[in-house]
Amino acid sequence: MSLAIGSLAPDFSVPNHENKIRTLADYAGRYLILYFYPKDDTPGCTREAIGFTELVNALADKQAVVVGVSCDSVTSHQKFRDKHGLTIELLSDELKTVCEAYDVWQEKKNYGKTYMGIVRSTVLIDFNGVVQKIWKSVKVDGHPDAVYQAINLIKRDA
Repeated sequence: MSLAIGSLAPDFSVPNHENKIRTLADYAGRYLILYFYPKDDTPGCTREAIGFTELVNALADKQAVVVGVSCDSVTSHQKFRDKHGLTIELLSDELKTVCEAYDVWQEKKNYGKTYMGIVRSTVLIDFNGVVQKIWKSVKVDGHPDAVYQAINLIKRDA
């Protein structure tokens, strides 16, 4: 089953960068920007994480929180946050259960090689756990700002 706008977001239970178990319910009552990225401390993933970190306060003003998800370990997430001064929360999905539930763990091709991996994607979930917007196969540059603009549009209509 594919994730769809208007559907309930799949629940999850995975550790964050502090090894604290987080679930979808932990974010109830605010917008959740759940973004999936391939790997800690790679150029594109770093730019995206820094971009979202720069918007943390502006997003908080809109009652939104941004959370990154990759298959990297808790330790990797801690090092990534420390190295780049990130303030966003990162979830460790080593078993790929969240990635599979959100349909971002897919076959990829690069330089003629086929492999499974995270397709960079973002899901905007509302106060009630309903999917409001999905960005698939995201290009990093400008993406955090596009997500912020989407939050502004939703808030205006609410």
